[in-house]
Amino acid sequence: MNALAATNRNFMKAARILGLDSKIEKSLLIPFREIKVECTIPKDDGTLVSYVGFRVQHDNARGPMKGGIRYHPETMAWILDEYSKFHGYSPAVVTGKPIDLGGSLGREAATGRGVVYATEALLAEHGKSIKGLTFAIQGFGNVGSWAARLIHEKGGKVVAVSDITGAVKNPNGINILDLLQHKDATGKLADFSGADAMDPNDLLTHDCDVLIPCALGGVLNRENAGDVKAKFIIEAANHPTDPEADEILSKKGVTILPDIYANAGGVTVSYFEWVQNIQGFMWDEEKVNQELKRYMTKAFHNIKGLCKSHNCDLRMGAFTLGVNRVARATLLRGWEA
Repeated sequence: MNALAATNRNFMKAARILGLDSKIEKSLLIPFREIKVECTIPKDDGTLVSYVGFRVQHDNARGPMKGGIRYHPETMAWILDEYSKFHGYSPAVVTGKPIDLGGSLGREAATGRGVVYATEALLAEHGKSIKGLTFAIQGFGNVGSWAARLIHEKGGKVVAVSDITGAVKNPNGINILDLLQHKDATGKLADFSGADAMDPNDLLTHDCDVLIPCALGGVLNRENAGDVKAKFIIEAANHPTDPEADEILSKKGVTILPDIYANAGGVTVSYFEWVQNIQGFMWDEEKVNQELKRYMTKAFHNIKGLCKSHNCDLRMGAFTLGVNRVARATLLRGWEA
């Protein structure tokens, strides 16, 4: 089952839990706006090529719609500049901008930092903390490297790391700062002197307390879910666990912190950037991080409270909380017809 199908299935389950009216359910399923654009550009060889793009704006019942385009800050600066040509200087129109053009401090580390704050909230619920626990991290790009760095700083023991270049392990814990320097210098994880090489395919089933998939979707499936040794899975990637694996892991007693919440640190700090642009008052990095921790911690407790009241797992708790908020806003704005 692909990510879209899984999301639709979770939406329908949330709608059943909430007992949504069929008219509200239909209004939430249908996007507010779908935009198709076409761009024709000359190639280096002189020929023309046309590209077709689509943008779906799903729902604005709770305010401006936040998209998921992931461009370099200089590309984001271009979007700001083009929009401002026609509407006047409008820094809040796009986030992820360079700091000098209204971007937010703390944005680069935000997703990985949010993963760590979410992990802390979950572990606290179980009477545990990051310090002393073992972690395996799949993916060592922006999200995975920042999560690993912060876990290392907080006393967690990162025992295995992988990315597209390979994988390394050390049962005594990897010195993440040294690994980052090695990766920067060589462009790969292989040949790192502070750990042993391992098969990247074995990382997901490596012996650890906490598994954090930060790379591709669908990596946990029915073929490998039964071999997962972690007690907690933090979904830093989008849709890393397919529904069949979800069921297998649940029966094993593994607690899964869902992606819709766990990797929300980036979009949350993008929201902070929008807020700062609207206010015309920029925050220092300490405030950004403090607010991110507050939001992530509060969100976890909101999800957990809904799980208890509706007797559901964290994934359905997160979906149900989100759907309920949008449904309530839709009703209050009189859109149910």
